[in-house]
Amino acid sequence: MSKAAISNPVFHDEEKARIWLEAQQWPNGPVCPFCNSGEHVKAVPPEAMKGKRTGEPTKGWYHCNPCRKKFTVRVGTLYERSHIPLSKWLHATYLLCASKKGMSALQLHRMLGVARKTAWFMAHRIWEGMRETTPGPLGGEGKTVEIDESFVGGLEKNKHRSKRKHQGTGGTGKEAVFALVERGGCVRSHYVPAVNASTLQPILRAQLHGATFVVTDESGAMKRVGSEFARHESINHSIA
Repeated sequence: MSKAAISNPVFHDEEKARIWLEAQQWPNGPVCPFCNSGEHVKAVPPEAMKGKRTGEPTKGWYHCNPCRKKFTVRVGTLYERSHIPLSKWLHATYLLCASKKGMSALQLHRMLGVARKTAWFMAHRIWEGMRETTPGPLGGEGKTVEIDESFVGGLEKNKHRSKRKHQGTGGTGKEAVFALVERGGCVRSHYVPAVNASTLQPILRAQLHGATFVVTDESGAMKRVGSEFARHESINHSIA
């Protein structure tokens, strides 16, 4: 993450942030988000918006004559109806997208100088905006999808003595997460109550194309669910 990118005036100046976003959203001039009309749209003077509870700054408002509605560049985006400055929204979006290993809400709180609850809200709204609304099946003819599970949670030894389960290691006391990774494509993960064929099969049938080349580990559940597809290969992870 370069210092030049972090010091970009778009991330610190509200007016420059608005102008930048307008150039991205409306390269050919303002377009009404309600009726999609680009004609007869006029800028509203800032003084005309003072005192109105719009939830947004007074600058950057436009009026559409055909539908007689007012709007800003935020309308129809994940930044709409927010008292958080647009510059901080753009900065948060950049940080979440540019970080290779992801970024926590606590880190956003420190870098943006906003409250922790605000950072948490911003992060979740940005992540939700990135979610696929109508996802199609992964894989297909000539494509490979790798499947594996993992267990998320702290080590038993790091927990309070009263909360330790003393049932061995591995996934004890943790939550199982099942992931599908398409080589050169998307990643989808699912929480599962147990890693067995009965819980994994419905997910695979809904998420994978039947002609997919599936790669799994050598566990019994994985071999069983992988055998339903056109090609299946097992990898022995215990080999160094």
